[in-house]
Amino acid sequence: MRHLLDTRTLDRDTALQILDVAEDMSDTQSRQVKKLPTLLGKTVVNLFFEDSTRTRISFEAAAKRLSADVINFAAKGSSVSKGESLKDTAQTLQAMGADAVVVRHSASGAPRTLATSGWISAGVVNAGDGTHEHPTQALLDAFTIRKRRYGADSRGRDLSGLRVVIVGDVLHSRVARSGVWLLTTLGAEVTLVTPPTLVPQNVSAWPVRVLYDLDAALSEAPDAVMMLRIQVERMHAAYFPTEREYSRLWGLDALRAATLPASSIVMHPGPMNRGLEISSEAADSARSTVLEQVTNGVSVRMAVLYLLLAGERNDDREEVR
Repeated sequence: MRHLLDTRTLDRDTALQILDVAEDMSDTQSRQVKKLPTLLGKTVVNLFFEDSTRTRISFEAAAKRLSADVINFAAKGSSVSKGESLKDTAQTLQAMGADAVVVRHSASGAPRTLATSGWISAGVVNAGDGTHEHPTQALLDAFTIRKRRYGADSRGRDLSGLRVVIVGDVLHSRVARSGVWLLTTLGAEVTLVTPPTLVPQNVSAWPVRVLYDLDAALSEAPDAVMMLRIQVERMHAAYFPTEREYSRLWGLDALRAATLPASSIVMHPGPMNRGLEISSEAADSARSTVLEQVTNGVSVRMAVLYLLLAGERNDDREEVR
């Protein structure tokens, strides 16, 4: 694997390879000594042009548990805030000998530009670009669904026949976009539930069904319900009347959660707006996988970095974008 830039072009076999390697990584994290020598001598740079806590820390933990050296680069307070371009930053990283660059950027397509420009030779992992994609989040979500569903028998399994409902601010959500493509590639049936004002313009080209009634979607007994964060920071217009109205129509509260089958799980990529898209009762219930997603995120990101840096590197191998 040369780069991981999106899930839309990620094929089923490669996705399953990542998930299966993540299972191996997860097994190592239950040991007393969690650190592996796999990436000793490699340098991973976390290049974050947008604020992040859980994603950056997760990648940092993943790299360190594989014994890589980690450099955290935040745009605020750096030369970027003084006007340094992405190209100049990339060339600086190249001069420092970075082997992998994990990049989060507000501009959709920035990681692809970094990976295909020729500015650096390092492998590039997209940690979220604008409203485009967030591939490792989709992978950890799929990993979580698979692990909850199949337990110790997860390896080699896809998500065929499972029904996943993604609810909320789809318009601004790179998590939703990555999730839709990966989950359908793995065989799941995906339904989007969202206010009409938060439906992306090109959604007709997505392999999904779109509903506007959350109760109707939940009545179909989905295997997983993923609640999306309302991204107020990306909203520059009134997409719904009030927060109370949004919560009443599209929020997952205790009563709605109680209508789900016992085997259904409740997911959220975080950070959560408790009381808006999800109630505390639903978020903290036994069916919630919110904390598991955080734990699984480290294993999945370990797998991605391992496949990026420890596998055979040759020029004619197909890139994963």
